[in-house]
Amino acid sequence: MSRDEWESLCDGCGKCCLHKIEDVDEGCYYYTNVACRLLSAGTCRCKDYEDRRHHVPDCVELTADEIGTLGWLPSTCAYRLLAEGKDLAWWHPLVSGDPESVHRAGMSVRGRIVSETRAGPLDHHIVTWVD
Repeated sequence: MSRDEWESLCDGCGKCCLHKIEDVDEGCYYYTNVACRLLSAGTCRCKDYEDRRHHVPDCVELTADEIGTLGWLPSTCAYRLLAEGKDLAWWHPLVSGDPESVHRAGMSVRGRIVSETRAGPLDHHIVTWVD
């Protein structure tokens, strides 16, 4: 798969750019509604994708080899779905042909996030709408 093909798998939901809290004892992750400072609240895309690691050194680059080891990826993530041998959802832009379908279906973070610069303690922002 070419880099462009790989990148096209991203549905633009923005869920992977939310801060997560890992519970090591329970072996699970809790999503928050706190977004990376580079995530655009309107487009749900990175404001500086190509140079994001310069601004956010711990930003994770998703690669085919690592997808299976990233337990925090949401169950709706196209990368995760393909790694698990599952089909993309009807609202995925590659299926629907419409980049707005992910937002209309309520599957993105649009309208649900707060900036990390104004959030305060992450444990005050745990949400259940990310699966």
